[in-house]
Amino acid sequence: NDEDIHAATAAAVLDIPLEKVNKDQRRIAKTVNFGLAYGQSAFGLAQSTGMSRDEARDFIDTYFEKYPGIKRYIDNTKKMAAEQGYVTTLLGRRRDFSHLAGMKGPQRAAAEREAINMPIQGTAADIMKQAMITLHAELPAQKLQSRILLQVHDELVLEAPETEVDRATNLTREVMSQAFALRVPLKVDVEVGQNWLEMEKVG
Repeated sequence: NDEDIHAATAAAVLDIPLEKVNKDQRRIAKTVNFGLAYGQSAFGLAQSTGMSRDEARDFIDTYFEKYPGIKRYIDNTKKMAAEQGYVTTLLGRRRDFSHLAGMKGPQRAAAEREAINMPIQGTAADIMKQAMITLHAELPAQKLQSRILLQVHDELVLEAPETEVDRATNLTREVMSQAFALRVPLKVDVEVGQNWLEMEKVG
């Protein structure tokens, strides 16, 4: 729906209108969105947000009620890692978890968190690599001198002559947003500046 995912989560869990969500509520929801998918406990959420442990537990319980698909994903991924000994990204890259079945206690919990994390983070990395490969080929194919300098998580930093900025911007946005077909659109923000500290959003 082209909504801010963290604000939408806060609105759903707290049962308030989206436009009433404040910065603090969004911050907590952001912590939950990133933390729970990687096995964060009520204690961990309380520590990272300043909530009491009871408040954190209530927030987590409500979160999973509102988003049962996330709970299913977590449970299914842990089961899959233990039973088949690996998990995969959407593009098919595997990570071995054959050692998981023999583990117990905190060691097993940590490995399960890694298994839950891998398809999400790994798919993001795969998509980013695909975007880089395509953009690296397209820049010279479009007769552009612009070039990729850096990859930083989900960002690409390009160097472009001033005369090419508009074309490089449009090409980069197009390539990155089409790097992999998902049921939700891949949104791409582009910023331009003389250096990384002076960037301003364009388009």
